Amino acid sequence: MQTLKLNGHHMPILGLGTWKSAPGEVYTAVKEAIKIGYRHIDCAAIYGNEKEVGKALKECFDEGVVTREELWITSKLWNNMHGEKNVIPALEKTLSDLQLDFLDLYLIHWPVAQKKLFVGASKAPHFLSLEEQPIAGTWKGMEQAVELGLTKCIGVSNFSIKKLKDLVANSSIKPVLNQVELHPYFQQDELVDYCRSNNIHVMAYSPLGSSDRPEGLKAKDEPVLLEDKAINELAKNIKATVAQTIIAWDIHRGISVIPKSVNPGRLKQNFEAADVQLSESDMETIKQVNKNRRYVDGQFWVVPDGPYTIENLWDE
Repeated sequence: MQTLKLNGHHMPILGLGTWKSAPGEVYTAVKEAIKIGYRHIDCAAIYGNEKEVGKALKECFDEGVVTREELWITSKLWNNMHGEKNVIPALEKTLSDLQLDFLDLYLIHWPVAQKKLFVGASKAPHFLSLEEQPIAGTWKGMEQAVELGLTKCIGVSNFSIKKLKDLVANSSIKPVLNQVELHPYFQQDELVDYCRSNNIHVMAYSPLGSSDRPEGLKAKDEPVLLEDKAINELAKNIKATVAQTIIAWDIHRGISVIPKSVNPGRLKQNFEAADVQLSESDMETIKQVNKNRRYVDGQFWVVPDGPYTIENLWDE
């Protein structure tokens, strides 16, 4: 498995995503994935399933299937725990749930701050603006987590180029990675180029278009990535599944990718995408389907009289 080097640590380029994995399913999926050969698991406190992931990890360690050192585990700081003093307690809760002593990578989940009492913020008084709760302050807590040995690396998720520039300018430990929505319909070339030129890796979430996300997060008549005609034809020609073709496209770009599945057959197929070969012509075919189309557009952070807008969230 190809790896990416983050501050001297090697992260497998292909991992298992756990967003939207239902209770009872994520435990089995993690155990099955590790048996298949996955060595990279992507988690987050807000997914509500870290205890179940932790149970699966502990059993895999106890059964001798894998050692802790062989795994790369990522988690994320939720919005209501922004602020220098909140980061360590949040991380310690995640470590307790995952039954781990340290993470390999800890990310700020969103450049969105909420008051501590409001995990699921939905009204303006639930939020804090980034002027009231600056990212720089939260990042100091992230840096302390590295210094305390609670995580090897730190990074961010859903950050624009502007926010990355601001963070890099106000940090002692630079972010090693930006996890963002990225797929053939939303290729993010400008962001990828900026990150590459600044030694920040990119990780793709919702790489297959996230068609199983909640209905409330879907737009009417949105394009379905897995049904794209050009990608389907290409997949048929190279004798791969559509999902494998898309995952391989990310890997060929040097982008880490974390497809989610709880189906044993698809877990195996997704893992085998690391061996799918794409030619320059194949890559160009996929490049041409770009629609600059977000599926997870962040509209859920926009509330009447609130501090966040689509414009200031993405700086576009």
